[in-house]
Amino acid sequence: MTHPGLRGITVGRLIAALERDGFLFERSRGSHLRYRHADGRQITVAFHHSGATFKPWMLHSIIRETRWTDADFTRLGLIG
Repeated sequence: MTHPGLRGITVGRLIAALERDGFLFERSRGSHLRYRHADGRQITVAFHHSGATFKPWMLHSIIRETRWTDADFTRLGLIG
């Protein structure tokens, strides 16, 4: 599954989408932030600064961990 509109997702925008989807901040360790969803999903976000943009390979990993669908990307405002 490819999502061409995700090329320019910043860390801040991704974290805001995670929180809108019900992921809660659990802990941090160094520059890594751990978020957990009530249904058991969890994701670690490398946070160096909120304006950093994710590379496509990292977005693929995030998509896999969050299990977001195309509808979820639209609902969360990540694609048009």
